[in-house]
Amino acid sequence: MESPRSNTPAERRTLLLTGASRGIGHATVKRFASAGWRVIACSRQPFPEDCPWDGGRDNHVQVDLADPADTVRAIDEIKSRLPDGRLHALVNNAGISPKGPGGSRLASINTPVEDWTKVFQVNFFAPILLARGLIDELTATKGAVVNVTSIAGSRVHPFAGAAYATSKAALASLTREMAADFGPVGVRVNSISPGEIDTAILSPGTEKIVETLPLRRLGTPEEVAKAIYFLCTEASSYVTGAELHINGGQHV
Repeated sequence: MESPRSNTPAERRTLLLTGASRGIGHATVKRFASAGWRVIACSRQPFPEDCPWDGGRDNHVQVDLADPADTVRAIDEIKSRLPDGRLHALVNNAGISPKGPGGSRLASINTPVEDWTKVFQVNFFAPILLARGLIDELTATKGAVVNVTSIAGSRVHPFAGAAYATSKAALASLTREMAADFGPVGVRVNSISPGEIDTAILSPGTEKIVETLPLRRLGTPEEVAKAIYFLCTEASSYVTGAELHINGGQHV
């Protein structure tokens, strides 16, 4: 538990979250906001009018993470939103997974080259660009970085495409590299690997996977958000370089 003093203006903590427009991102914003954190949310859409948290409009950064130049521009904008030069946590949640005709899975043979490039830019390169670009602000607080990977990064998944799966596998490896590189300046870097989570982007047929899970149910975005929160607070102060599986036992 954070002390009540952490909610005072002088000590209010700040989270930067990508992919905040739905699902796990929404739940994460609400989890941190309920604990008194300021949340700077990044997404490629304009600020949503139905945003479920207070103060969202003033803390929204519109950025196309598929565009390296726009990502670098956004880093400068984010820095301007941090007048004290302090960032307590960065959560790289944004991710894309293109589909084929009729929502079909894109395999390694038929994924267009431009899709490979776009997926890796959003899912893999943007996280390290953001973390590296904000390293001084994270170092100032001995902060934390959480990368959102996927169970698809460790096995062939019936719905997740080859570009998405390999980008998430690369992000898991990058997490270990970052933990080694950022650790000496006091910044912890971990990842979470969600399985089948009950969001709007579930594919038809997911219920057949659920039948095989030890817990026999989908996870909720709120359960993922709680794990992210754990990795950004003192409760995990000696945890770095770890990948936390949130999948109801799907990985066993």
